[in-house]
Amino acid sequence: MFKTFYIKPHERGILYNRSDFKAILLPGTHNYLGWNWSVKTYDLNQPEAQIEQLELLLQTHRDKLEQHLTIVRTEFNRVALLQVKQNWLVVASNQLRAFWKGFIPVEVRYFNLSETLELPPDLLEKTRGAALSGIKRFQVSESEIGLMYVQNNFVRPLGTGEYAFWSSLKDVQFKTLNRMISNPIFPDEDVLIDRHPEFIAQYCTVAETLAQQVGIVRDRQQPIAILPPHSRKLFWQGVTVETIDISNDAKLSPQLVAELVSGKDKINKLSSDALHVREVPVQHLGFLYIDRVFQSQLEPGIHAWWSFNRSFGSVAIDMRLQNMEVSGQDILTKDKVPVRLNLTAGYRISDPLLAMNNLADINGFLYKELQFALRGAVGERTLDGLLEDKGTIDRDIAEYIRVKTVDYGLKVESVGVKDIILPGEIKTILSKVVEAEKSAQANVVRRREETAATRSMLNTAKVMEENPVALRLKELEILERIAEKIDRIQVNGGLDNILTDLINIKKQP
Repeated sequence: MFKTFYIKPHERGILYNRSDFKAILLPGTHNYLGWNWSVKTYDLNQPEAQIEQLELLLQTHRDKLEQHLTIVRTEFNRVALLQVKQNWLVVASNQLRAFWKGFIPVEVRYFNLSETLELPPDLLEKTRGAALSGIKRFQVSESEIGLMYVQNNFVRPLGTGEYAFWSSLKDVQFKTLNRMISNPIFPDEDVLIDRHPEFIAQYCTVAETLAQQVGIVRDRQQPIAILPPHSRKLFWQGVTVETIDISNDAKLSPQLVAELVSGKDKINKLSSDALHVREVPVQHLGFLYIDRVFQSQLEPGIHAWWSFNRSFGSVAIDMRLQNMEVSGQDILTKDKVPVRLNLTAGYRISDPLLAMNNLADINGFLYKELQFALRGAVGERTLDGLLEDKGTIDRDIAEYIRVKTVDYGLKVESVGVKDIILPGEIKTILSKVVEAEKSAQANVVRRREETAATRSMLNTAKVMEENPVALRLKELEILERIAEKIDRIQVNGGLDNILTDLINIKKQP
């Protein structure tokens, strides 16, 4: 009894007798005597051979298998890269894989990851665009430097170009630094300086300052960084470092003030945390305090100090005449009438050092003392007295405030009440009082004028009685007034008769 097996041209078969491996069958017809024979066929279009018990078969039948199979075995810390026709396949560590020979070409490259993680340039070009598990690609442009890290430890710099590294067994990371920026943020600067001197020597400049030094780093003569005392920092090669001793004098020279303070906005931002700057305007006087102790006066201009290792404080005092408004003060007069007053004062600081050393808040002190003076002056007077003579209040306030401020370096040169605002009902009462007073005054004037008019008429009558000519003139004056109101006059006879008749009419009882 025979068993016949047919293997197609694109197939391979594995012959078993009672599950024992016997041979690999090529395409064609195969006859075997007995019932215990079996064959498992494999399509060569699928190049990988999924053979059961492959490890065991290699131990007993390696020669037979290797005639027809490409055996790929990877060990610890080794991987393989296969090119199967136009495709690429990665075989990770500690794996056993088999691929059929002769139908689809299979090329194998082994890599020892303990020696190098980088993919060779020829494979880098061939595998571009392929999605390969366990491989990381990295591109460095011509304006950058790449940093390669394995297991978070710096390994080496990467120049311009394309790279690929195995990352299946170890964590591989990449960081880029821009060469166009002179002071990039280097990762783990101290580690790079202490443990990778070859990288520092090739690419970097180390700027370092001692405990009483400040460093100014410049690139193409422009300041790019300020180093505090006892510090160090990495920069690309090409920068210059100027160190300044601040142990005795922390004030900046006029040249540095112009460069770091009066320059461009980016330089001002650079020096904002490193400098204490005080600008003293014209007609002002500045005072400098170091560690809360007064040091010196400052003339008008821009002054700057290195703010390291010391506590700086400064202030600019205006020496010009200044105004202070004390507004909306609600006060009761002596006769319990509520009023609201607005006070203005002109003052100047005559001794700024005395004022600074004795007053925490100059404006607050002066404002409160003016309040007290105003309340004292108004509370001692009645409403009538307040309204009759505001100048007395001004003089009392001026005398009070002069005594209070003389020991604090302040001089109040003028003070005065601007407004006295009365409540609505008080305004109404005062309006009525004024109206009554004015009405009485009007009546007196009217009586006086009437008496004067009567006396004048009596004197006129006596003159007419004693002088006929005067009487005649008066008659003519009255006639003139009458004639002004008459459109037309018709005269019959003579004018003398008209006047005589008129006079006779006037004389009739």
